[in-house]
Amino acid sequence: MTAEGREEYEPPAALWSLAFRPFFLAAALWAALALALWIELFLTGGTLPSRFEPLAWHIHAMLFGFMPAAIAGFMLTAIATWTGRPPIRGARLFVLAVLWLFGRIVCLISAAMPLWLSAVIDLAFPVALCVVAAHEIVAARNWRNLMMPLPIGLLAVANLLAYLELAQFNVPAGLWWRLATAAIIALITAIGGRIIPAFTRNWLVKHQSSSLPAAHGLMNTASLATLHAGLVGWALMPAFWPLGILLLIAALLNLDMLARWRGWATRSEPLLAILHVGYGWVVLGTALLGASLLSNSVPEAAAIHAYTAGAIGTMILAVMSRVSLGHTGRPLEADRGTTTIYLAITLAAVIRVAAPFAHGFYLTLLEVSALLWIASFLAFGWKYVPILTSPRIARASGSS
Repeated sequence: MTAEGREEYEPPAALWSLAFRPFFLAAALWAALALALWIELFLTGGTLPSRFEPLAWHIHAMLFGFMPAAIAGFMLTAIATWTGRPPIRGARLFVLAVLWLFGRIVCLISAAMPLWLSAVIDLAFPVALCVVAAHEIVAARNWRNLMMPLPIGLLAVANLLAYLELAQFNVPAGLWWRLATAAIIALITAIGGRIIPAFTRNWLVKHQSSSLPAAHGLMNTASLATLHAGLVGWALMPAFWPLGILLLIAALLNLDMLARWRGWATRSEPLLAILHVGYGWVVLGTALLGASLLSNSVPEAAAIHAYTAGAIGTMILAVMSRVSLGHTGRPLEADRGTTTIYLAITLAAVIRVAAPFAHGFYLTLLEVSALLWIASFLAFGWKYVPILTSPRIARASGSS
């Protein structure tokens, strides 16, 4: 590092120096491309050379394409920080990225090959990611984070169930996408319950606030345990109405926990406030899912999209932008462009959740939501490509 704050030396292929770089780009581009293709198929009645019918392909592309790419970028980058071990980079990172890409291709053209072959290729990425993550954690004896690869393993199991359903094995219909959704929300809440109050506390201390987020305690553990139990129960028994009560209780507990994180105090910093908004979508999705089990007037689709378009879309953009800035030496502040991305994804989620309730305007709202979703992820790609493909900036000594 130089006194003038010039960029420090990194290998020429900066893109392959840390996992968040290629995988965040892949996640953003696939999120936009896959949804654009799905909307085209939905509006025109078109088909794909895939064994999955269009709606199932759309669900699969998001749950096992977009989301695992973002998870890989965050998880492999964070594990290096948690364990102190050298990060996954270079050839190993490239191989993981290729496995992810092959999975997307074979799923898209799976009708042109044996089902077992497309399943093996598609499952290779989540299995490899789970093994790599677990190996790094165990090698460092970082037992605190030993459970983190578990949701990745559940995603692999869920993906396998999708192919078994295609092969007409006797598996519950839709279990694959419900289990995948539950696993991803469980991961988001487990990580969010750790980083959101910690980041908020650090920011409030820096701004000399005396009222800080409540420390993690028994109520937080109970909130997450109730939510995770309700989600697993719903995945296995989607029509079992008593789970609706459990999910409503989980929504209330998590709302109380979110309120104690003091998110309203961070409204002047969108890079931090958006994390609270993302967790708020988890609360709303849980409440809607519980209500849908108790009343036919609440569409399950609204709950699912509160989780996916709302919680998952928002949290992934929030984490991708924060990690991209922090790990490339840039200030942890959201400029106008990043704030606009947050507004676009929030509007996309609000409109998509509202669509099932607005029967006469369903198609219009669906199209508007899709355009906003696509725009938000394309905007992320456009803005963050220079950041993700350039060497880390070395700040001058004493800079924040």
